[in-house]
Amino acid sequence: MSGTEKTKARAEQAKGKAKEAMGRMAGNERMTADGHAAQAKGNARQDKEDVKDTFRRH
Repeated sequence: MSGTEKTKARAEQAKGKAKEAMGRMAGNERMTADGHAAQAKGNARQDKEDVKDTFRRH
């Protein structure tokens, strides 16, 4: 996984977790959902890079 993509994925996951937690604390369902979506986007980015790494090794 390239360093910048790895960093972007982790940052997106952390941002999503924070936003989701803030949404839950505030009772804001939309913010909670947006945070969950950001986490999913970060996970997808990380998964994509993992697949790329797998193919590079072979």
